[in-house]
Amino acid sequence: MAEIEFITAEVCPFAQRTHLALKEKGLDYDHAEVDLKNKPAWFEEVSPYSKVPVLKHDGAVVYESAIINEYIEERFPEPPLMPADPRTRAAARVWIDYCNTRFIGAFYGALSAKGEAAQGEAAAKLTGMMVYMEEAGLGPLGSDPYWLGAAVSLVDLAFWPFFERLPAVTHYRGVGIPDSCPRLAAWNAAMEQRESVRKTRHDAAYYIKSYARYDAPAAAAE
Repeated sequence: MAEIEFITAEVCPFAQRTHLALKEKGLDYDHAEVDLKNKPAWFEEVSPYSKVPVLKHDGAVVYESAIINEYIEERFPEPPLMPADPRTRAAARVWIDYCNTRFIGAFYGALSAKGEAAQGEAAAKLTGMMVYMEEAGLGPLGSDPYWLGAAVSLVDLAFWPFFERLPAVTHYRGVGIPDSCPRLAAWNAAMEQRESVRKTRHDAAYYIKSYARYDAPAAAAE
């Protein structure tokens, strides 16, 4: 039995964040898959928010993906997924917070908007956020492939699951990485090549099918 128990659902982008961290660290873990539409009784006992992921380790039960990933980083510091410099570490946390509090809302807002006007506004908001990420986050790094430079970090793992699912937004709402964001496109390509991503990912067709509930015509009621 492994030291770590990872409770997940493969469709969940937040769970994939932690799955990526476990793979990047090269850790052994037991893997329990939960059907989010038919959650077992035992799951409510370990997940107070009734959400995945959940990590059980050394007597601790940790939930919320960003918190779990910080826990993994602190308990298993090699290879590092956060910078040693406090200023850069703070910048990393700011970008993770940006992902959690702004980008994710815009991502799902683009999918869930009803009506032509609302969908156009939501699409523009998501596009604008990606332009901001290009200009304020990735652009200044030059040729380095990842968010904080040459090494992958928790920032990359926070954003990646939503970019893996971006083809569904492109399919249903016509929003993809803007042509004006070459660094963001290069980051996306670099992430696709990581072994952790290859071992946890699904293809575009999987997400297009999974997100079919968002297939509403633009002319729907406002």
